[in-house]
Amino acid sequence: MDHHHQYTPAMKSHTRHPSATTLNAMLTLAWLGTDQHAAGILATAHDLMAAEQTVRKTLPQGIAKVCRVARMDTETITLAVPAAAYASKLRQLGPRIIRALNQAGWLVSRVQVRVQGALARPDRPTRTRHVQPLDGQALQAFDALQKQLEPGPLSDAVQRLLNRHQP
Repeated sequence: MDHHHQYTPAMKSHTRHPSATTLNAMLTLAWLGTDQHAAGILATAHDLMAAEQTVRKTLPQGIAKVCRVARMDTETITLAVPAAAYASKLRQLGPRIIRALNQAGWLVSRVQVRVQGALARPDRPTRTRHVQPLDGQALQAFDALQKQLEPGPLSDAVQRLLNRHQP
């Protein structure tokens, strides 16, 4: 059985061993396209993502990273942000957002903004603690220090340190 497929640049990322996640996503999208209701959901999701891209291009970088299109109704787009300060700035930028969406073919005349504190900042790195275990000599030094200290907060802190690092 001979299969001839024309290579396109869009296929490039999928020609090398796609990951299991990529395969699952491709299968899911193929399945969604076969069901009429699911195809409608897929089209709505695609529209929301396209509108979000248009909105993000018009916003300052800091707001663009946290702004999400939550809903699109007749001539109204609802944007969600994690804090009131972002919401205030988005309201000021409303006319610019409407203009950009209209130029991209969206019939929008109103921007509604919602604060949703549950939206996390995706770009905020989590702090990773680099803990180096104390060796025997360091533990002996802290033990000697703890014995010389007067009872109090410092002595208690050194004792907690010793308790955490005991083998």
